[in-house]
Amino acid sequence: MQILVLNGPNLNLLGSREPAVYGAQTLAQIDAELRQMAGARGAVLDSFQSNHEGALIDRVHAARDDGTRFIIINPGAFTHTSVALRDALAGVAIPFIEVHLSNVHRREPFRHHSYFSDLAEGVIVGLGAAGYRLALTHLLDGGIKPAR
Repeated sequence: MQILVLNGPNLNLLGSREPAVYGAQTLAQIDAELRQMAGARGAVLDSFQSNHEGALIDRVHAARDDGTRFIIINPGAFTHTSVALRDALAGVAIPFIEVHLSNVHRREPFRHHSYFSDLAEGVIVGLGAAGYRLALTHLLDGGIKPAR
């Protein structure tokens, strides 16, 4: 089983950017932990981060043909702005879970709307890096029917 973890803008700064909000773990540490979890269960996990909307869209499109069965996505600020990334996810029809490190509903009002949540199989917010682990565990346990 192949799983793709996508991270949007500014998530490359995890560990140093507002650790009180986003936690102290770096994205590299989170990715390594997820890869180990997936590998222990016989799955392959690929991760991709970009600050550029088009690069994320291109990676979603590539997932259609590279064997990806599930996506875990933290769109970052694109959550509230990117119809194009939403359309890419809808277009490839790969089941995904939306993850946010912080509780976006306790933050500024503009962060309360997601262009992705209504398409997502599930949404995890406010649990820090544990949200990624919960999403991955749910996928590995068969909680969502895979693409293809």
